[in-house]
Amino acid sequence: MSAAEESLDLLTQTLGYAFSDPELLELALAHRSYAYEVEDGRDNERLEFLGDAVLDLVISDVLYQVHPEWDEGDLTRTRAALVNQESLSNRARQLDLGRFIRLGRTEMCSGGEDKDSILANCFEALVGAIYLDGGLPAVVDFVRRVFGTSLESSAVRQPRDAKTEFQEWVHARYQRTPSYRMVSDTGTEDDSRRFRVEVAIGDEVWGLGVGRSKRLAERGAAEAALVRGRPSDGNGDG
Repeated sequence: MSAAEESLDLLTQTLGYAFSDPELLELALAHRSYAYEVEDGRDNERLEFLGDAVLDLVISDVLYQVHPEWDEGDLTRTRAALVNQESLSNRARQLDLGRFIRLGRTEMCSGGEDKDSILANCFEALVGAIYLDGGLPAVVDFVRRVFGTSLESSAVRQPRDAKTEFQEWVHARYQRTPSYRMVSDTGTEDDSRRFRVEVAIGDEVWGLGVGRSKRLAERGAAEAALVRGRPSDGNGDG
């Protein structure tokens, strides 16, 4: 058995799923930087596209079945928290997926095997590969195994996000809609403070947030604005 075959065999044991078509697993591990350097190479982006949709379906179905008391908002927020980049990259790390991803030389030298974006995308590609190889039942088994009790625990239930809460507060108090503006972008991938975003009511800035994505920075800005806004509810000033 070659070193590559031994590596895939080890990953198969970690995943708890044996592929009927090992080429699907190999394709799921091929980052575009690797495919670019290999003649006639293919990358995992099509599998990632498929896996994203399949994962949404499976997570939605499991949450729907095990939490009959939750409303649509609870289900939607919790699904979003389970399938976001941070969550999926953490699942990938639990599987030690980074050591098996095939990267190009430049990406390898820059620590690509531990980048959240690459890990999360590879996890989705892996889900897509399992779906093509074994169908939905295989994906359900895999997802339940990897996500564990977090799917069934009521503790995973997500509260309303800060942006929604702030928007509702602004609508009720000022009959306006807050606006978000990106202040700066360092351009550095996986920089935890890459984006700076401010939120305003009209022309007045109410909060500033930073994050590795615009979404996280906007959430931080909304959280800051809520801290400012809530004390004013008691004394009537704005």
